[in-house]
Amino acid sequence: MTAPAPTAGTPPATTPLRVLICDEMNPGNLEHAGFQIDYHGNMDRAETLRRLPEYDALITRSRTKVDRELIDAAGPRLKVIGRGGVGVDNIDLDYASLRGLLVLNAPESNNVSAAELALMHLMAAARGLTGSDARTRAGTWDRKFLGIELKDKTLGIVGLGRIGSIVADRAQGLRLHVVAYDPHVPESKFERLGVTRAATLDELLTQVDFLTVHTPLTEETTGMIGERELALLKKDAIVVNAARGGIVEERALVAALQSGHLFGAGVDVFVEEPPTPDHVFLQAPNLGITAHLGANTREAQERVGAEIVSRVLDALKGDVSKGAVNAPALDAKTMEALGGYLTLGEKLGRILAQLLPGAHDVEVTFRGEFPADPAPVVTSALVGYLSGSTDERPNMINARALARERGLNLAVREQADSPDYQTEVIVKVTSHAGDRDRTRTVGGTVFGKSPRLTRLRDFRVELEPEGYILIASNEDKPGAVAKLSTLLGTWGVNIAGMALGRAQKGGQALFTLTLDDSLSAEQLQAIRELDVIESAYLVRA
Repeated sequence: MTAPAPTAGTPPATTPLRVLICDEMNPGNLEHAGFQIDYHGNMDRAETLRRLPEYDALITRSRTKVDRELIDAAGPRLKVIGRGGVGVDNIDLDYASLRGLLVLNAPESNNVSAAELALMHLMAAARGLTGSDARTRAGTWDRKFLGIELKDKTLGIVGLGRIGSIVADRAQGLRLHVVAYDPHVPESKFERLGVTRAATLDELLTQVDFLTVHTPLTEETTGMIGERELALLKKDAIVVNAARGGIVEERALVAALQSGHLFGAGVDVFVEEPPTPDHVFLQAPNLGITAHLGANTREAQERVGAEIVSRVLDALKGDVSKGAVNAPALDAKTMEALGGYLTLGEKLGRILAQLLPGAHDVEVTFRGEFPADPAPVVTSALVGYLSGSTDERPNMINARALARERGLNLAVREQADSPDYQTEVIVKVTSHAGDRDRTRTVGGTVFGKSPRLTRLRDFRVELEPEGYILIASNEDKPGAVAKLSTLLGTWGVNIAGMALGRAQKGGQALFTLTLDDSLSAEQLQAIRELDVIESAYLVRA
């Protein structure tokens, strides 16, 4: 039976945008005006390949491998790929970006469940739940174990992002005093949560009874809680890692448990999952283990399905402000005109994140005539500044939304003339702590398509922002560079480049050395103790 033809004056029906859900989840309401959402929870790969060209968006969990074959099979109609949950390891992000496909996830859906699991591990370790359960099941009625109350103790939180903030809120309900370390979070958030700020990780570790980590796994956070850090904790402390495997060094944690320095610990994550039968955790005393269950609650699973559907529909309607994991390539014309400046902006932001994390204000100034509207360079600077400090990967789509969420105030200024270069990008960040403001400024330009640093604080420099950069200041006197170079030479650290700058003759001077290798904390401290050095910082461009 054919449908009746529309009567004169009646517009034809709009073809709905189609969304395919090919993995099992609880997607919530599937009836949305203007959309046709088809749910096939365990669609096999051959069927997915066959049907995907009919859809504008694809939603998966971790089962379906969204590789080149699947993306190519989709054809030009596909615009958005949604991943229910946090990880996107099953999606070829680089190829999706190259094809202009937006990839979304829904990491916030699991926040409450992950926070509650961390607190569960803390309470279980404090009362010896794992050991008592095992002994009781084995037929031993052992009532000699003495646990630890949480009330009036101090909980240390490393990482005060979304999950860490929930842990802080719940912990205060248990009458715990909460101290946190997160250099990327402004003071206002600590005040709002009623959490004491630790200026350094060491300061946090030496004063807490319990420790829990809630950071993304980055180069900065991998192994950040190792043998030295565990030794700084009080005797009979408890350590919990329900974030990412490797933030707490596995063998160091087991050694601290075996020596009796730690009262107990709880882990939900491993470096390699699932663990091998001989993994060190499996024989460790007073260690509670769960199988990466942070997101596994009924409520979280319901939220994650409904949330990813909502975000995919918003993206198809043009709102890409939430959950973007990748940044589809800018158009060829913009990339040709601004490619070097986009790289420069990200590098400037990344350097500032290391010099002054946790800023409240970001100001980007453009000097001179740029080959195209430089607005995307602002976003690239935010990408660099936020990289490594948030559970969500910042990119050209979500960086501004993440900055607003972090409480960053953004200002953009333009100056028609650039006194020293044809064009120059200057980025300044400011943090407010009590009555004292701290600022850091870096600037750069592009020669051809190659970024160059041109400004550090009030000093003029010129160097390629590559690798590790040692930034040192001193009085403008002979011998400083020679002494520093000699010290680096004794460590076998090679200098790849050098740039000098000074405010005035005989005044304060600044010099930068580009190094082939990183420096340890001890080496950096030795540099600071040289009589010709006033300050020294190491950043990675």
